[in-house]
Amino acid sequence: MKERKIYTRFEDIPNDYGYHPENSLLKGLKFSKNELYQILISIGVLTIAFSFALAPNPPISHINAAFSNIPLAFFAIITAFFCHEIAHKYMGQKYGYWSEFRMYRQGLTLALFLGLFAGFIFAAPGAVQIRGMPSREEMGKIALAGPLTNIILSAIFISIWLVSTGFISQIAYFISYINAFLALFNLIPFGFFDGAKIFSWRKEIWALFIVLSISLFIVITV
Repeated sequence: MKERKIYTRFEDIPNDYGYHPENSLLKGLKFSKNELYQILISIGVLTIAFSFALAPNPPISHINAAFSNIPLAFFAIITAFFCHEIAHKYMGQKYGYWSEFRMYRQGLTLALFLGLFAGFIFAAPGAVQIRGMPSREEMGKIALAGPLTNIILSAIFISIWLVSTGFISQIAYFISYINAFLALFNLIPFGFFDGAKIFSWRKEIWALFIVLSISLFIVITV
């Protein structure tokens, strides 16, 4: 029996590894233990960082306020960050590619530092890695899945915000804002952003989603 090759680093995996077009999501999303561990770590760190970012300045001096923000921060991270990445994973596995989330330790460390001491968050906490040789169209659709998910969630919570009052209205506004911002941010058509892959695939699709995300942002902020 041929010995199974074990890869300990993503960079060592060959380009054709894990490419099985016959695999579909009819069998459900597949997560490795390592991936689930990294997802949970990322959600935990981002929730703490976001909780402090929502507290009065300086955040580190308002620990009680930060801890009271944990439920809202957790919900924001789940809807905006987690759903965004799972959408990428969904499309990657739909096309039969090895698709797993990998956290960026430096990005998470930066997010935690800025949240604790600066009162805002700007970082790259991690991303779904796609291994194989996807076509430009496949890569464009995989990239589009993330911002599309944020746009849909933002529209849903805008609707809730418009018809609700009080605490529910505040939560809905916040979640819709975060998702609209993340969609717009990820549609930047340069570098490693989703927008670059979408723009390379179909410029008119990229333009449409830019308009949609900006429109949501205007509805929320005006």
